Amino acid sequence: MRPKREAEQITDLSRLRALMNPLRMQLYRLLYAAGTATASQLAEHVDETPSLVSYHLRKLAEHGFVTQASGQGTDGRERWWRVASEEGWGFRDSDFADTPEGAAAVGAVTRGMFDTRVAQYRTYLDQKSAWGRAWTDASFTSEWLLDLTPAELAEMNDELQALARRWRERGKAAKAADDTEDREHVSVHLYGFPFRP
Repeated sequence: MRPKREAEQITDLSRLRALMNPLRMQLYRLLYAAGTATASQLAEHVDETPSLVSYHLRKLAEHGFVTQASGQGTDGRERWWRVASEEGWGFRDSDFADTPEGAAAVGAVTRGMFDTRVAQYRTYLDQKSAWGRAWTDASFTSEWLLDLTPAELAEMNDELQALARRWRERGKAAKAADDTEDREHVSVHLYGFPFRP
């Protein structure tokens, strides 16, 4: 049986603060999708200078979010980067709620992630017609209103995480077998949170 793989849990406030910068969050997401890239390559995607992107990549590396990718490129001056863990990272609000600085960092990072996801989805909606019928028919957006306890919501999250990992492994295996025809990056956003009408 394979060991359960989980996202690294951030418990250190300085690490969480490193993600408060929107450009760093954007660079991390781009690098995660690309696998490996140079600062120059990433700079083209974010419309910033390679030196600024390089600075932010080094900051992400200082906090263990990205690392240099070995065996890439032919130019010794060219530095390639990759995310430090394919499982990503996460954090619990409760680990930071005991100080105003921690609560502010959680709020800023969570809002930054949400803003990035919304921007990504808006881009898809703006470009929807260019994707063709197969992709537009397969894409989805859903909302369910459920009555759950905190323990049930946590259990559902665990099940959704396992499901997403299974599909990610399937895609990676297909890519490794050179089965890339009609295969694209797919972003799946799910949110589960309490509310009162």
